[in-house]
Amino acid sequence: MEDMTGDRSFCLSILKEYTKSDSLRKHAYAVETCVCAYAKKFGEDEDYWGNVALLHDFDYEMYPTAYDHPFKGSEILKEKGFDETFRNTILSHANYSGIPRNTTLMKVLFACDEIAGFITAVTYVRPNKTVDEVEVKSVRKKMKDKAFAKSVSREDIISGAEELGIPLDEHIEFCINAMKANKIDLGL
Repeated sequence: MEDMTGDRSFCLSILKEYTKSDSLRKHAYAVETCVCAYAKKFGEDEDYWGNVALLHDFDYEMYPTAYDHPFKGSEILKEKGFDETFRNTILSHANYSGIPRNTTLMKVLFACDEIAGFITAVTYVRPNKTVDEVEVKSVRKKMKDKAFAKSVSREDIISGAEELGIPLDEHIEFCINAMKANKIDLGL
């Protein structure tokens, strides 16, 4: 079976097949953007890293419970020929999966997941609704507001940066800048 892990169009077709929600697709693109920026920074394979990020939540809409997500997605990807490393990387973004985050990509995916969603939420409350208006201090301020984007785990944002060994403000700024560089595609 051909290795499709680096083929974005194939991975994008899977995302679109299983994820109908525009907001969940946009989340996948935002996480992909941040993860690809880290791949570039670390001299890693941007296509592979980006595709892991693109598909990290592709099964969530159909299987939103911790019992099913991301386990059902891993089964689907296995049937489509994705190897164990690719699938375990996706599984590792869920704390409850039992898969330890022992690679840089696993740590990056986890660190970018919640912060990408949070930066998107902060963007939507800026006056002109553009990521160009988002700054680290505005993200940090909103993190203190428990009612704002309450489904986003502040704990995961903080521990994600810690696992990467990058100061939180630096991680937030890195992700904001990555999203700014891709704002047209992200609709931000």
